[in-house]
Amino acid sequence: MTTRPLQFLRRGQPVALGNVPPDRTLLEVLREDLGCTGTKEGCGEGDCGACTVVLGEARDGRLHYSAVNSCIRLAHSIDGMALWTVEDLAEDPLIQPITNAAPAAQPAITLHPAQEAMVQCHGSQCGFCTPGFVMSLFGMYQNHVVPALCAKSAPLPAEGVLAPITRELAQQELSGNLCRCTGYRPILEAAQQMAALPPVAVDEAAVLQELELLALSPQAPEADFAYISPTTLPDLLAARAAQPQAQVVAGCTDVGLWITKQHKKYARILDVTRVAELRQVQQDTRAITIGAAVTLTDAFAALTAQWPQLHTFATRFAGLPVRNSGTLGGNVANGSPIGDSMPLLIALRAQVVLASSARGERTLALEDLYTGYRQNVMAPDELLVRIVVPRPGVTEALRAYKISKRFDDDISAVCLVVNLDIEGDVVRRASIGAGGVAATPARARQTEAALTGQPWTGDTVARAAAVLQTEFSPISDMRASGAYRRTVLASLLQRFWLESQGEDAVSVENFRLEASV
Repeated sequence: MTTRPLQFLRRGQPVALGNVPPDRTLLEVLREDLGCTGTKEGCGEGDCGACTVVLGEARDGRLHYSAVNSCIRLAHSIDGMALWTVEDLAEDPLIQPITNAAPAAQPAITLHPAQEAMVQCHGSQCGFCTPGFVMSLFGMYQNHVVPALCAKSAPLPAEGVLAPITRELAQQELSGNLCRCTGYRPILEAAQQMAALPPVAVDEAAVLQELELLALSPQAPEADFAYISPTTLPDLLAARAAQPQAQVVAGCTDVGLWITKQHKKYARILDVTRVAELRQVQQDTRAITIGAAVTLTDAFAALTAQWPQLHTFATRFAGLPVRNSGTLGGNVANGSPIGDSMPLLIALRAQVVLASSARGERTLALEDLYTGYRQNVMAPDELLVRIVVPRPGVTEALRAYKISKRFDDDISAVCLVVNLDIEGDVVRRASIGAGGVAATPARARQTEAALTGQPWTGDTVARAAAVLQTEFSPISDMRASGAYRRTVLASLLQRFWLESQGEDAVSVENFRLEASV
């Protein structure tokens, strides 16, 4: 069984690689096949960020930049995209000075601002994590600094005026990169320093033109290859029916770990991420419909636009490189009991749409998807294609809580999302999703019943908290004991009550990082 030649753009030139196995990671291709050892392997599971690279993809006539973990990203998933590694930034001929900038008040710099800022701010010590940090900074530069620079109609300042990256933004977008040496302060300073350096930008028109040429390459039928990546939903469902044994992947943030940590091998891969219908977020007066291949970054952006209070919760879902690769549909279909998106979607009363080429579509409540640990009701020829989230009601009160050992980039010990409709100080409706407390993502039905129809008072909350504490029988593991998890569940419901009464000093989430003097 063969694979289609892998083609991508690097330094303005197409790269074509043949005979790349379907389960080979991008990091393996970079380091072992291309000899690009600047990109490092640290954890091999998408946690440390040392392997971070940036992908460029055409979207609506523009170039979209995403920092991703190359250690768990399958190489074939970047077919037809542009790729930047730490070795490319100072040598890519398509990264050019922005011409309407004022002359620099300092000697010409040959490094990219992401690199030069790390030098000036002393952001590197042992240096192992530095390539990943530089690439995350490059992604930030293209997504935040360049648009701010290009929005200016007058000549741009050489330094010191523009500040599109705040300390808080830098902390959020670097949360997927770990460093054991610097204490992060100089790296955060480097993120803010980038805008003060002589500005450069990717020549997007040239990159888009080259990507168009790549897309014109002759393509053999997908069924002939071990890595199948259909571009239409009918073709995807037909491939699923024809190859039910193929491993389905999206962002590969879980399957990638099965490859790197469990050493699993996959003879055939079915990639859902190129199907246009599954990459869309659609909204009407009743619901937000999120395609299964929408990234977690874009899915959370759509949800936080309706529920701004979810912003901190969304940014704590892994690090940005994981959210840029992972998809909401993949997280839901995988069904991990410690996945954070499912408790949220359960509380939001979301439904999932399953589809097959033979039987069409069916819709069910998200919590009804699961039958056991990482098991679900999907038939061998079915795929999850959409997630439908009702729009918020006028009387809705929603809070999402994540308890983990580390605030950023960590897996939940307990996740609880509470959604109440409160009218006239009476709870008219309750939806509560919980994670980390059962074999599947769970709905706290008994606690919902204890709240529904009751006055919204401290006594009601105390009784409901007692029910919530006994509704589940969580296990003890490396993240927390079962007793701790039960206690936390009750405490989080009490926190929800306090916050509803105007108390805002009951959570570390309200802490804001101050800029250094």
